[in-house]
Amino acid sequence: MTTDVRIGPDGIARCAWVGDDAEYRRYHDEEWGRPLHGDRALFEKMSLEGFQAGLSWITILRKRPRFREVFAGFEPEVVAAFGETDVERLMLDAGIIRNRAKILATISNAQLVTGMAEGALDAFMWSFAPATWPRPTSFAEVAATTAESDAMSKALRKRGFRFVGSTTMYALMQSSGMVDDHVHGCWRAI
Repeated sequence: MTTDVRIGPDGIARCAWVGDDAEYRRYHDEEWGRPLHGDRALFEKMSLEGFQAGLSWITILRKRPRFREVFAGFEPEVVAAFGETDVERLMLDAGIIRNRAKILATISNAQLVTGMAEGALDAFMWSFAPATWPRPTSFAEVAATTAESDAMSKALRKRGFRFVGSTTMYALMQSSGMVDDHVHGCWRAI
């Protein structure tokens, strides 16, 4: 077993990045790397990954319930209608990341999603998922970006989406199961 896998307090081998944090353990076991579909779900993932830029993912996970509350469950139609009053309300909410550019990008991105046919965001994003993916034996083999995340980022930016850089989109691809970077030896590596 590599040092990139760690035995948790429950005796289960997991990717070492999980550490001892119970929320990270739950996220790793139940969400990360599992296929996620649906326009609303992928819009939420895109938004949260955008808010995460420059921060740790655990910060976003801990704030996710509040994000969901103040962003109306990330329903694109509702978020698309947010105005300046909503932006000011969000800027005053210590329960989320108070970054005006990221808030405005989330609203703008919601407007773009609502302009797409139902299911189009899901189909579009999943079109960048590679057909096969090699199981990494260590995190040294896991890149920050790939040709697929570069292409997804470029295509999204061309459509007007913001905070969708290649690194951010690769993190989305990992978390939504478009790629599976659970390292060899992790119980989720199947």
